[in-house]
Amino acid sequence: MAPRYRALHAVLRHFPSPCGGLRFRGFSAQAQPAVRMEYQDAIRTLNTLQTNASYLDQVKRQRHDPREQLAAMKVFLERSGLQVEDLDQLNIIHVTGTKGKGSTCAFTEKILRNCGLKTGFYSSPHLVQVRERICINGQPISKELFSKYFWQVYNRLEETKNDGVCSMPPYFRFLTIMAFHVFLQEKVDLAVLEVGIGGAYDCTNIIRKPIVCGVSSLGIDHTAILGDTIEKIAWQKGGIFKPGVPAFTVPQPAGPLEVLKDRAQEIGCHLYMCPDLAEYEQEDVTLHLGLAGDHQKTNASLALQLAQTWLRQQGCQGFGAVKPWRKYPSVKWPLPMASAFRPTLPMVQGLQDTVWLGRTQVLKHGPISYYIDGAHTSSSIKACVRWFQERALNEEKAEMGSVVRVLVFNATGDRDTAALLKLLHPCDFDYAVFCPNISEVSGVGIADQQNYNVTLENVLTRCLENQKKWNLLMEEQSCSGHWSSSLPVSALIRDSPRGAPLLLAPSSERLLNSNSLVLPSISHALQWATQGRDPDFPCQDTNLHLHHHPVASSGSLLLREAAHVQILITGSLHLVGGALKLLDQSLTQ
Repeated sequence: MAPRYRALHAVLRHFPSPCGGLRFRGFSAQAQPAVRMEYQDAIRTLNTLQTNASYLDQVKRQRHDPREQLAAMKVFLERSGLQVEDLDQLNIIHVTGTKGKGSTCAFTEKILRNCGLKTGFYSSPHLVQVRERICINGQPISKELFSKYFWQVYNRLEETKNDGVCSMPPYFRFLTIMAFHVFLQEKVDLAVLEVGIGGAYDCTNIIRKPIVCGVSSLGIDHTAILGDTIEKIAWQKGGIFKPGVPAFTVPQPAGPLEVLKDRAQEIGCHLYMCPDLAEYEQEDVTLHLGLAGDHQKTNASLALQLAQTWLRQQGCQGFGAVKPWRKYPSVKWPLPMASAFRPTLPMVQGLQDTVWLGRTQVLKHGPISYYIDGAHTSSSIKACVRWFQERALNEEKAEMGSVVRVLVFNATGDRDTAALLKLLHPCDFDYAVFCPNISEVSGVGIADQQNYNVTLENVLTRCLENQKKWNLLMEEQSCSGHWSSSLPVSALIRDSPRGAPLLLAPSSERLLNSNSLVLPSISHALQWATQGRDPDFPCQDTNLHLHHHPVASSGSLLLREAAHVQILITGSLHLVGGALKLLDQSLTQ
């Protein structure tokens, strides 16, 4: 065994976890009532279905053959006790896109719930608890309902297995099938369905007859599965179109918009462009959005069209009257423009009251402001930066003393983190902290956040690579530093007196020109950034035994003396979920 891996092996002993995965501190199993125990058993069983690397490779090989992908989903669905035809009863709104599809779904669901309808909402990923993925009337299903339907579906699949087929679908397919069961048995009036990845071959695309479809803003993401150009990605997204089913999209670059148009014509779908949000307003109607950021205006317009079309198709009364459309000769879209209309009061109130955790969210805890956004693509990071700079600057102007800015960042998958960090760099952070998506280093885990598909070595190495990229950006700006780490992960881990790894970064004079740290968990990152000044965040050790480290020591002093600390947490929805689990204890109940 190479020296690097011998040292890594010794380090991994500090992180007890099964199957090479990561564990997170959660509930004490012995102290839980029967319902919670049954729920935790369901979650742990669900986690055994997590997609492994070999399956992902298989998906990549098969992605050009939708018959294999969707045929397998159909078999699992039928074995669970449902036919594809049964899904027609759900009156589905199907939404895809690269950026904003979750926000669009959240707006749409809230609007229709305000109209007095019983709504189902299936989304991904979850932030804290997997129950968040399956909501009824805006609330995650209860632990009792989750356990009930999980075991119904799981046991049915167990009973129908045979030697010729895989007995269980992978994680996301299972949850999609379970969501269908929940919505049908709980008799929702409609289901808002967010695509997982892509569209054409996504397992949600097994549905045959949605009421209406939507495509939010397109960009580059999941290139290994969807293709390496935005036009290839647009082709995948347009795969959710269905013959005779109306669909709406928002302004897109010319190339992918042409692809969407061609896909719609090929499939026999009527595709429309959404107008600007301002077109829905009148003198006595001003639209306010519950989600911050200018980019949410396009999502809100798409949601209004989806909701209004659903209401009209279902024969509901009371949707907004169509307004005369004003022509703009300077803007020529290859698609017909959808008509703006006068939103009803439930629509106006729905847009205003929409909540979508982890997206342009601000938590203020005393002198600490957490700016939380799960942006993880170039386009969404750009939107995050615009939102953060505006909000943070306004807050800073109101402060009488010094304000310190801290970036907490991580990214997963095949994303170009150098490009993402370059976009974040103009925010003028005083410090950048890189950590894996591990809430806390502990021997007992919250099962909802376990991930068996990554190893500790991989996530720590990724954090060190991100730190190196950030430091290079700093060097390019200042031309005064030349530090980069070429040490193995194991050499960068220091142990506290209690034996738990606390800091990953070389304690060297070369770091004096760097403003970055690598820490082994989200908890450690937030403890260092807040220095015990957050009255709502339990900070057991503000010093973190980092007295020897120049960046940590000097930063600790500035953070303790600042009038206000602004912390931007971004780069990954899983990172955001881990942070919210620590900062909002109600989300774990």
